[in-house]
Amino acid sequence: MRTFLKDNALYWLNEFNTDGLRWDSTVNIRTQNNGGGGSIADGWSLMQYINNEIDSASGWKISIAEDLQNDDYLTKTTGAGGAGFDSQWDADFVHPIRENIIESTDANRDMYEVRDAIAKVDNGDRLKRVIYTESHDEVANGHARVPEEIWPGNASSWYSKKRSTLGAALVFTSPGIPMIFQGQEFLEDGYFADTDPLDFSKATTYSGIVDMYTDLIGLRKNSGGKTAGLKGNGVNVHHVNNTNKLVAFHRWDSGGSGDDVIVVANFSGSGYSSYNIGFPSSGTWKVRFNSDWSGYDSGFGNYYSYDTTASWGAKDGMSYNANVGIGPYSVIILSKD
Repeated sequence: MRTFLKDNALYWLNEFNTDGLRWDSTVNIRTQNNGGGGSIADGWSLMQYINNEIDSASGWKISIAEDLQNDDYLTKTTGAGGAGFDSQWDADFVHPIRENIIESTDANRDMYEVRDAIAKVDNGDRLKRVIYTESHDEVANGHARVPEEIWPGNASSWYSKKRSTLGAALVFTSPGIPMIFQGQEFLEDGYFADTDPLDFSKATTYSGIVDMYTDLIGLRKNSGGKTAGLKGNGVNVHHVNNTNKLVAFHRWDSGGSGDDVIVVANFSGSGYSSYNIGFPSSGTWKVRFNSDWSGYDSGFGNYYSYDTTASWGAKDGMSYNANVGIGPYSVIILSKD
């Protein structure tokens, strides 16, 4: 049976040229009763065996565990006693981020939970975790898609658009492998079911939201050569304001112009025309992305966002500071040329 399962995995990878495999419910391969019982040694060794075979035959292909128990050993090498997966779905990201964007009352949002979700890096490598706000499980089994959860029956509302895209912006700017679910990019509503086809007309109706996702993907990939830090391991959530519900974090790979990135996320319904945060270096920081841009949706305010100049003066543990503008329930991304 072990050989059959191994051969099945390799068949999909080698004969059908799939880019990788995502293993369902690995917690039930390695433990009894969905993690509530004892461990299953043969299940653990089975995962090690198959992952070793995949690495030997197609080492460039990805093997992902859907385990959701936050066990770092899933992504450690088999030589270190791990299961040998390349990455795993991160429950420590999806649950706090999803809860804090769905929450209807600003005062109840917890920026310390958001900070911890952003800053987590498994085994020192951002690619060891897959981060998301929607998956086939999170939008079914009694749950709905994020815009629907924000306002049931009114997934096209301003609040649904603003806060669902706030979550999406964090998916593409936090360390991890970003994952979106089918239709998320055009505000698909309701809950996921194989009897309910996607409404692709929404890709036209909400073409600006599709453009926003496209822009976020480009920034995450550093397509413009100005946001290399979003591809790096470096992360420092240096500003946490749990009263006004804002966080800011620094992302970097090697550091320097075109690499250092500052992300500011506003979880409140109030915008700010001049909000002071720390920056890692002096000079002009340019806005590369503003989720409140009216080009993404005519109902967005296009408030406040502007390029800014960081000057000497300690703030948030950094040596420089500058004022930024940010709209309600919005994310801005800044970097230097």
